[in-house]
Amino acid sequence: MKANAVRFNISIVIVSYKNAAIIEKMLFSLSAAVEHYAVQLIIIDNHSEDGTEQILKKGDFWHKLHFQDVSIFINEQNTGYTRAVNQGLAYCQGEYLLLLNPDIFFVEKVFSTLISCFNHLDIGVVAPQMRFPDGRIQPSCRHFPRKRDVLFEFLGLTRLFPKSPFFNRWRMPEFDHLSSQHVDQPQGAFLLMRRSVLESVGLLDERFPMFFSDVDWCSRVIAAGWKIHFCAEAFVYHQKGASIRQKRAEMAVTSHRSFIDYFDKNDRTIFDRMTTLMVHVLLLAATAIRLLAFHLR
Repeated sequence: MKANAVRFNISIVIVSYKNAAIIEKMLFSLSAAVEHYAVQLIIIDNHSEDGTEQILKKGDFWHKLHFQDVSIFINEQNTGYTRAVNQGLAYCQGEYLLLLNPDIFFVEKVFSTLISCFNHLDIGVVAPQMRFPDGRIQPSCRHFPRKRDVLFEFLGLTRLFPKSPFFNRWRMPEFDHLSSQHVDQPQGAFLLMRRSVLESVGLLDERFPMFFSDVDWCSRVIAAGWKIHFCAEAFVYHQKGASIRQKRAEMAVTSHRSFIDYFDKNDRTIFDRMTTLMVHVLLLAATAIRLLAFHLR
């Protein structure tokens, strides 16, 4: 990350891919939520080719919104989510930095509540409660995955025992998301961080082009001694997977590949590498099954 001077309260990085149907509504809701802050908005469009670029370049559109500074980058090719995020982070000049998906919608001013969490000096990252568009609470926090979690998923034990904190530990079935607590991994759709956290931990790892870059980054945050806090007192609506749904088969392959890369990055012994190879075989089989299911739909 570049050593940019702090000029704004919040720098917000949004990576867009084929979000023409929702981007305008999303930006209006975000603008209302941040109107009392000095905000730097950075949008990276990953070669959408669906009209998103034309929406973002309408001059009169931005006059209605409460952003002190807006930078729009239109990539000539889809560079992948993680690289695009890092592209935006390099320009951030805010005291706090926010990674935000374009399928997040605001109905209230949540930032004062979230920023107040940083009064606890050991908290480095904050995430709000997520809700589905119909108001239901959306599970959004997980433990860091273990290799046995892949085995339990493959054997169907996670579906047989959906509430089990042993077979389904990764998904945190015991957590109702109604109370605030420190967590391992909130969804990367909304991660608000101190600037100093990014400066000490570094950018997202681009070996994970789409999935697991947030998981890996959160694990590095905690390893550096920071806490990641889920704040149930603030909520946003999440139209989950608005971009991913457009390329389901490709995303299934990418997700499974990133699972292996995540374990491989953290392997330390020959035994670790052997068990990762076993997980790789399981995920190859699971990928084939998912691709067949997509083809038959």
